[in-house]
Amino acid sequence: MLKLNASYSKKIPTEVQFSSKSYHASIEVELPDGLGQEQLKGKIADTFALVRDAVESELNGGVKAQPGPEERQPSAAPVPRKAVSTPASNRQLSYLVKLARETGTDLKRIVNDAGFANTGDLDKATCSRLIDSLSSRAA
Repeated sequence: MLKLNASYSKKIPTEVQFSSKSYHASIEVELPDGLGQEQLKGKIADTFALVRDAVESELNGGVKAQPGPEERQPSAAPVPRKAVSTPASNRQLSYLVKLARETGTDLKRIVNDAGFANTGDLDKATCSRLIDSLSSRAA
């Protein structure tokens, strides 16, 4: 038997400066032995979606944005999953911050223009694109 732990947390700014509220949910489930790699990935994604949706539902006043895995209808053929973006690495983020300082670029503005609330939310691809853009300015 395999054990899977999934958790999701989100910090929301409050009206008081430098203050926030934190919301968190986690779950531990047991998975049967003998799952294939794709089956295991699917179980992980479904379990994570469950806890993410629970937190987002609480933040949205109990309105659930997407159905959880227990509410999805089984289909005859597996449904292809959307590619899950990989978060930017700490190394990427550090280099991006360094380049922004060197070029005098407003990092918050370019991160917001890229569609992210803050630097820590960037995915690898977007961070890489921003690094390339700032690198060309620095040259």
